[in-house]
Amino acid sequence: MPFFSIIIPLYNKESYIENTLKSALSQTFQDFEIIILDDGSTDKSVEIVASIKDHRLQLISQDNQGASRARNNAIMASSGEYIALLDADDIWHPDHLLELKKCITAFSHVVLYCGNYEIKRHNDLTTDAVFNFDYDKDCLIIEDFFMATIINFVPSSSSVAFTKAHFLKIGGYDTKLRTGQDIDLWIKFGLLGNIAFNPKITMLYNLFDDSSLSNKEYNEDRYWLINRYLEDEKGNTSLKLYLDVNRYAVGLRSKTYGPKWVSDKLLKDLDTSNLNAKQRFLLKLPVFALKLMKRFQMFLVKKGIYLSAYK
Repeated sequence: MPFFSIIIPLYNKESYIENTLKSALSQTFQDFEIIILDDGSTDKSVEIVASIKDHRLQLISQDNQGASRARNNAIMASSGEYIALLDADDIWHPDHLLELKKCITAFSHVVLYCGNYEIKRHNDLTTDAVFNFDYDKDCLIIEDFFMATIINFVPSSSSVAFTKAHFLKIGGYDTKLRTGQDIDLWIKFGLLGNIAFNPKITMLYNLFDDSSLSNKEYNEDRYWLINRYLEDEKGNTSLKLYLDVNRYAVGLRSKTYGPKWVSDKLLKDLDTSNLNAKQRFLLKLPVFALKLMKRFQMFLVKKGIYLSAYK
């Protein structure tokens, strides 16, 4: 049994998959298998994977059914002690698995292990992820997970590890969601038990890929995701804060790009005391001003400057 099963869902990533796969194969910790589940790619992604010869690499194909089902099916086919996720357009630093294993060794009882990461926002702009808690150099258990993750998500779909048993206990990825499946998974892990974090940056998250599912709208799905936790947030002030920040983000998106009913419903349920002054200001702006500010933000990103509601 390998220590890690590396899970890579694949759909039309011919420009990325070779470098992604090489970053996995080049790990300093080598006790792993790699399961790539192709979700009906129509480009040369499968040919590229097939050209890479390694006995630990397994390629499975299915008709296009979405990223959630691809991840679920790949995890079910895995045999490793721990699952390590990797998206087909992200990059691991050589010590990524080694650093995850350090966290696992230090805290064997937690339900989710998270590595630190950097974010590629444009070809010429990469920023470190920013989290809402203090840490130094050593692995630690996050005291308040939902409070910690209101700026950038502490877990990402290429930075985490967990056991198959815990994954199955929370029901895996929700295949009904067209977007936000990973956010839903993190919430379920956060409600299940403790989460550990390794502060060393060992992964590059490619936010710049315009074809990524995370860049599509599907604001209705984000609405249903947030509202499935209404009962849980009643007794959990940190979860309420986390969901209000998400209500703000999705409300702003749907106010700008539609559908309007999503914005109306989310902003009605939003406790604005959980937002900072800049976020409250943005909510009051008319649609044309929000679109102008979004275009200006993207202009600054191309110039190597990133501004958010937290800066």
